[in-house]
Amino acid sequence: MKGSRKLLIIRLLLFVGTAISLFYVPWPIIKTWIKPLPKTVEEQVKVAAEENFDGIIVYVDQEGVSPEFYAAGWHNRAAKIPANPQALFKIASIGKLYHAVAITKLVDKGVLSIDATLSEYFPELVGKIEYADEITLRMLVQHRSGLPNFTDMADFWNNPPEDSKAALKLIENVPAEFEPNKRYQYSNTNYLLLSELIKKVTEYDSEFQYFKEAILMPLGLENTYGSINEIDMNRLMSGYYVGVEEDIKTTNYGSMIATAEDVGIFLRALNDGSIFNESEKALYASLYTYNHTGLIPGYQSIAKYHSDIDAVVIQFVNTTNFDGYTWSEMEVIYNRIVKIWKREHQL
Repeated sequence: MKGSRKLLIIRLLLFVGTAISLFYVPWPIIKTWIKPLPKTVEEQVKVAAEENFDGIIVYVDQEGVSPEFYAAGWHNRAAKIPANPQALFKIASIGKLYHAVAITKLVDKGVLSIDATLSEYFPELVGKIEYADEITLRMLVQHRSGLPNFTDMADFWNNPPEDSKAALKLIENVPAEFEPNKRYQYSNTNYLLLSELIKKVTEYDSEFQYFKEAILMPLGLENTYGSINEIDMNRLMSGYYVGVEEDIKTTNYGSMIATAEDVGIFLRALNDGSIFNESEKALYASLYTYNHTGLIPGYQSIAKYHSDIDAVVIQFVNTTNFDGYTWSEMEVIYNRIVKIWKREHQL
């Protein structure tokens, strides 16, 4: 009798556990993942816009094949303007690749020293930023500084700072997450400081002026911008947050703006090394990654080079949410698109 009761309790616990686990299963993601692959990338992009996102843009550049452009869903939902593959988009942290390239070039020119400390370039930060005399530029580039992330500070997303100096004040006198170079932890503060450093040593009003001179102009990129203040806002794809009806594209969180094509051309030049001279190429290889993702409210993106097929695949999606399931859905869609592309081209 006791054994039967124990078995009954175990079965009940298993049932409850299964019910709880099923409740927390991300069903929208699983549904997207298990569906049979459509025949073409165009079909997959269309399905993604119908079932997952407000709008989506995809750019594929495979060596030896003319670049392909795809778009579905809405450029502007309220105005019923269809998604445009040539639209501008907030690329968020993909911009860190441009920063890393710029730092590489300035170090190679002897303007900066990669192992100089933060206190050497910004003595005014000593006493305001912990370990300022130990954190090096290399640690900033590699997210190994231990600096707290200013975008994690209270109310940042609801009330973004007016400028970089105001953003930096958010982490002044905030304890470090860890001692410099002890481990990796992604922090936007690292690249905020790199932006300030580029402005300081080039004596430009913005780091983007140097990006334009050292990166964009040599590559012939004319659809990449430093902020929403520099563009025709009608060209910018609208951004949507699940549960919020209005378009949030005018909110300025501080992001570079570009077309998928411009990002793709830059990414290929970064990966094939044509953006560098030989010494720059070796230095960058020791510093940072060659692919990146981006995420701010209303905008999420993936920019990757796939060496097995010699192809750059860029994906922009203009729908985000707090729980992050739209991010996971975006990654699933991205991987499906790459698989379909390989199948279509028999790779």
